[in-house]
Amino acid sequence: MTDEAKRWKVPKGHVYVLDDICKGCGFCIEYCPRKVLARAEQFNAKGYHPPEVVDPDACAMCGFCELVCPDFAIWTEKEEMVKEETKDAA
Repeated sequence: MTDEAKRWKVPKGHVYVLDDICKGCGFCIEYCPRKVLARAEQFNAKGYHPPEVVDPDACAMCGFCELVCPDFAIWTEKEEMVKEETKDAA
């Protein structure tokens, strides 16, 4: 088993999946409101098809995938938005 998570860049952050922790229940895929995820073609160490990001631009970083995952095998990480300071023109 590997401790390395797969990572996909989405517009507002990243989606991570621990393939070998996933048991292939498909909850994250089925209940994603934007249909961002699909079953991967490859098998994990347990013989299941983990999820993979197939439409990164559709991801709204709602975090629902991680809420429904019974194995804590998927999570999201939002990027910090850096606000640029505006200079007042005198």
